[in-house]
Amino acid sequence: MTGSEDSPSFRLAYVPGVTPSKWVRIWNERLPDVPLTLLAMSVGESFDALRGGDADAGLVRLPVDGTDLSAIPLYTETSVVVVPKDHVVAAVDEVSAEDLADDIVLHPLDDTLDWERLPGRPAIERPATTADAVDLVAAGVGLLVVPQSIARLHHRKDLTYRPVTDAPESRVALSWPEERTTDLVEDFIGIVRGRTVNSSRGRTQPAAEQKPARSPDKATPRGKPATGRTGAKNPRRGAGPAKGAKSTKGAKRGKPRGR
Repeated sequence: MTGSEDSPSFRLAYVPGVTPSKWVRIWNERLPDVPLTLLAMSVGESFDALRGGDADAGLVRLPVDGTDLSAIPLYTETSVVVVPKDHVVAAVDEVSAEDLADDIVLHPLDDTLDWERLPGRPAIERPATTADAVDLVAAGVGLLVVPQSIARLHHRKDLTYRPVTDAPESRVALSWPEERTTDLVEDFIGIVRGRTVNSSRGRTQPAAEQKPARSPDKATPRGKPATGRTGAKNPRRGAGPAKGAKSTKGAKRGKPRGR
């Protein structure tokens, strides 16, 4: 557990384009006494923070480099090409990589798409960041293929984007150091996986929240015979008379016989 035992906390790194607000809201509802701190980082910085102990977990983009970090894939994003609004691509609903063959396609150093072969013609120099590449697209230098959330993040009035049908997709995952799988990490795993607060998977419920056992002095469950004041069970239907009682079998109804 991070922090002291008296005041635990949870630090969550997240990379550009990822929106953790839904999961943070659920965290605050379930663990109101454990503050969650968000740390906005680049892809490279997020992995360094996890390994260096500066973050307990991170919402990152796959692949995760190395075997010391665990990862759970969460969702997959469509890749899009960012173009000026007056570009010919803006007139269609979607394109293929082959449709970009005559254009310069920028390849920033922080690109996370797993390309086997980048489409289009290469630029003379690779931009340092995706933000720099977006500025170059606005300047008419080339085009840029990124995950759709990144295109939205860098939205500009003079730019638009279209899906690229055969481009690599981007997968977002929850990652954390394998050797530091704490109780709070398990709590966050349960949240991103959609587990309910009473789910049997993951951490055990606190003792105060567990359903109490049925008290033995409660009312007798349905279907079981009730007991009398002495604790003896009522006679079963069809059973003979109790010991010492006179049998009424064969007795005639009417006035009593005279002596």
